[in-house]
Amino acid sequence: MTLAGKIVTILGAGRSGRAAAALALREGASVFVWDGAGPEAFAGMSDGVALHPHATPAQARPCDLLVVSPGIDTYGPLATAFAAQAAEVIGEVELAARHYAGHIIGITGTNGKTTTTELVARILAHAGLGGTACGNYGVPFSEVVLEAEPPAVVALELSSFQLETIRSLRPIVAVWLNFAPDHLDRYPSVEAYLAAKLRIFDNQSAADTAVVRANEVLPALAATRVTFSTVDASAEWFSDGRRIFQRGTLMLDMEHDSGLRGLHNAENAMAALAACQALAIPLAVMRAALHGYAPPPHRCELIRTLDGVEYLNDSKATNLHALESALRSQTRPVVLLVGGKDKGLDYSSVLPLLRDKALACVTFGQIAAPLRQLFAPAVTCQATATLAEALHAARPLAPRGSTVLLSPGTSSFDQFSGYEHRGNAFRDLVNQLR
Repeated sequence: MTLAGKIVTILGAGRSGRAAAALALREGASVFVWDGAGPEAFAGMSDGVALHPHATPAQARPCDLLVVSPGIDTYGPLATAFAAQAAEVIGEVELAARHYAGHIIGITGTNGKTTTTELVARILAHAGLGGTACGNYGVPFSEVVLEAEPPAVVALELSSFQLETIRSLRPIVAVWLNFAPDHLDRYPSVEAYLAAKLRIFDNQSAADTAVVRANEVLPALAATRVTFSTVDASAEWFSDGRRIFQRGTLMLDMEHDSGLRGLHNAENAMAALAACQALAIPLAVMRAALHGYAPPPHRCELIRTLDGVEYLNDSKATNLHALESALRSQTRPVVLLVGGKDKGLDYSSVLPLLRDKALACVTFGQIAAPLRQLFAPAVTCQATATLAEALHAARPLAPRGSTVLLSPGTSSFDQFSGYEHRGNAFRDLVNQLR
């Protein structure tokens, strides 16, 4: 689409908003950026952009195109007011896709997106296809499009917030890792969250590929479906957590060919391999790309072993599915550290795994007390106020040969600025143990 002579309004002055503004300017638009924050939030904005700090719904103005940054709640009053006066409403990734000539491997799911995106990006880079990681992880997609020579293929991580506002974005390969209730503090229902996620398939055709976890409940898909699983051996790709097979043929020995461990990472690796195989990338190239790879921090990250006890940082587990995946993948008895912000989730589904995997549980944060009350019938459990107190309480509960696992199962915003802040704090606390 041409933006020459158009009025483009962008909500959100963060990195995504800055990238969208720069791209819209390059395409000849008159660009206006609005944000509820003060002038300091607009640092680094391109020259020629009209800046509007302290934005309120009452200031909404007509525009040809409204670009909503993923951090702006599309259900909120600011976005609603501006959308009512916009000819079209999209997000930053949709804007970038309209000005990108290459191919997209889109990755979504409640959990595992970032690791899978990194794996896809590594394979694409080894294959000489560029493969920049962008979107919800890495850099904004618009920054990639603004490069002098954009890559032939991108690994595009897509959150539900970004998928809400796509219109024509079409992944040549769409990866669906999993789905579980999340973000109910933003979405009015689980169904609304699911509907946003499913938009990744909207513009695919029979010429495209959909890589999906086996037994996920999905509508009919136009694309060719390729399945992976760690429980269903009839899936096209199957793993026992150590080896990965495609239709019975060994494709990857995780312990020999990569730094990946556990069933959850086996799923991520299978999804990445299947996605890149759809682009006819040879197996030897894919194996070489994965050799020595270690997952990003805060994802079942081994911090240290002290007195025979492993300390794992899974702070990225900000929902129940991630917590359940972390518990399910453990082979040693677990003392679980769980808690944080109340997101309105029902934790009763965790009880069978606690009985099977956990020696004890220590809760912390805003939901410490209700979680202790729920978990106490299943496992020895105590409540604490802070993460530091939870670690102190967990240590005497963890005998030699066990694992202290921080897998909070919810977001961190009651006490931390994000899961990275929480994970870094846990790492520091563990490294201080003597």
